[in-house]
Amino acid sequence: MILSGKKVIALGERDGVQSEAIAECVRSAGAEVVHQATKCFV
Repeated sequence: MILSGKKVIALGERDGVQSEAIAECVRSAGAEVVHQATKCFV
């Protein structure tokens, strides 16, 4: 997937995929991460 020129908000879960991992994936696809947060959804 090519996300070049797109802005992304990465929301992760503490016990699942964390936002840092999501952010790195979308950066490698060419997107700009404007906000990232890892939360606990209980």
